[in-house]
Amino acid sequence: MPKLPNQYTSIRKRYKSLARAVENVGKSAKAAGPLNKKIAELVQLAAATAIRSEGSVHSHVRRALAAGAKPEEVRHTVILLTSTIGFPTVSAALTWLDDVLEKKNKI
Repeated sequence: MPKLPNQYTSIRKRYKSLARAVENVGKSAKAAGPLNKKIAELVQLAAATAIRSEGSVHSHVRRALAAGAKPEEVRHTVILLTSTIGFPTVSAALTWLDDVLEKKNKI
């Protein structure tokens, strides 16, 4: 398991009940439908990209890879957003995605 960001661990320590509730919402949402873990992580990667959340992009790239996504599937998930959210946002997300892939030597 990768090291969690300091801000996230700080919030988890300070607001234990809130952190558990947020984690349970995520688990419940994934269990509520037929999408498998890989597809669910790719959907969440797309959402993280759309809101320009670098930390969430990093997290969902790692999680998608762990769920069996190939690097080209991860990249395609982001590329598909170009006509919806624009090239500058997609370009930024691709650099964040590469942060993770370069660490894993999967480029």
